[in-house]
Amino acid sequence: MTAIHTTALVDPCAELDSSVTVGPYTVIGPHVRIGAGTTIGPHCVLEGHTTIGRDNRIFQFNSLGAIPQDKKYAGEPCELVIGDRNTVREFCTFNIGSPGDSGVTRIGNDNWLMAYVHLAHDCVVGDHTIFANNAQLAGHVQVGDWAILGGFTVVHQFVKIGAHSMTAMCSLLFADLPPFVMCQGQPAQARSMNYEGLRRRGFSAERLAVVKSMHKALYRDNLTLDLACQAIADLGEKGLEALSDIEMMLSFLAKTSPQRGIVR
Repeated sequence: MTAIHTTALVDPCAELDSSVTVGPYTVIGPHVRIGAGTTIGPHCVLEGHTTIGRDNRIFQFNSLGAIPQDKKYAGEPCELVIGDRNTVREFCTFNIGSPGDSGVTRIGNDNWLMAYVHLAHDCVVGDHTIFANNAQLAGHVQVGDWAILGGFTVVHQFVKIGAHSMTAMCSLLFADLPPFVMCQGQPAQARSMNYEGLRRRGFSAERLAVVKSMHKALYRDNLTLDLACQAIADLGEKGLEALSDIEMMLSFLAKTSPQRGIVR
């Protein structure tokens, strides 16, 4: 049988794998589904149309699946979907999506989400990210794989954060943060590329050289964004190994709103 503490309140319509553990005084609503191996700590509230995958570790005092903090929300059956092998520390708040977007707030796999993280409605978080304490995302924010958000990072609604990027503590993002870029400040400004993180992930010397060239085109050569994109596209002639990195950067920049721009 599922290991549910006698003081926990689990709606009989909730779907919990037999290997799920639920701590004392936790409340789980009727539309919640939880996969194998996941542990739910004490004093959590899981509600709404919330789906949680396998082998997640959810610590005490979390609120997952509450309605969005959006005055337009009128009870639509929107969702929160959490993947596998995520760690969610204390006092996090993840809201369901809203009908004004996809209707789904989505978190991928293997993420490390520290205490007091807030994910507002319709946020999309990739895989292998790290959110330090008190990282806060407004609605509709997208975060790419391997991104690292420093403590007390605050992200404006609709901002996109690229893969392998990193924010310093207390960064304030009003603009999109391209892949690989490290930023700091209020508002955030680009400082460098995340070279040490890329080395730890096994990036070769050739790929690191291309990342350095992309940084130069975006931030050192005084180019417009269009000209910088052309210069980055031309880097594909230097070797096949970094083509996926170049394509990822160009795809990200192509989706950046002219009104918002990128972190400079």
